[in-house]
Amino acid sequence: MRSITTLDIQYAHRFYKFQGEAQYLHGHTGVLTIEVEDSINPGVNMVFPCNEIQKIAWDVLKNFDHALVLREDDPLLPAILGVYEKQGIKNGAPANKMKGPAFKTELATAYPECRLVVTKETMTVEGMIKIVYDLLKDKLNIVKLTFSSGVNAATQEYAPGKTIDRCPLCGVTMVDGVCPKCGYKKH
Repeated sequence: MRSITTLDIQYAHRFYKFQGEAQYLHGHTGVLTIEVEDSINPGVNMVFPCNEIQKIAWDVLKNFDHALVLREDDPLLPAILGVYEKQGIKNGAPANKMKGPAFKTELATAYPECRLVVTKETMTVEGMIKIVYDLLKDKLNIVKLTFSSGVNAATQEYAPGKTIDRCPLCGVTMVDGVCPKCGYKKH
């Protein structure tokens, strides 16, 4: 069985070297759907609490929300960083509260202080799915990701990879035999 949750992500990007309107800087509301599969946890009668899926995913993905997403070879990148430097916001601003932890993977690097994600490839809906899976595959038993942005959408299915040790009282992932939410200890 599956637990399914969605997240909304507001972001700006462009398709560098693309020959259409998307080559211009523009913004989107993206909707990410995450499907997690496992057995039904008998203690809480669910696969995985959807609000916990959201918390785990949002901890990293909030770096994309209200962020500029540019490909690493985009000539706008140094110009944007120069403007941020002159404005005094390159290293963060007091109002910048939606920061997740910085990350660097083969596909993307997040610079939370300046609301910027730099990608290896153009950030299409397909590219976002690849990045999201790479960031979350070890945290959730993801079997399907769907990302829609404007009129564009893509989906990818994955083989269930693991069984996650979950708390019988609240369903969240156990950490070293202890539930981080309710304190239950596995005997």
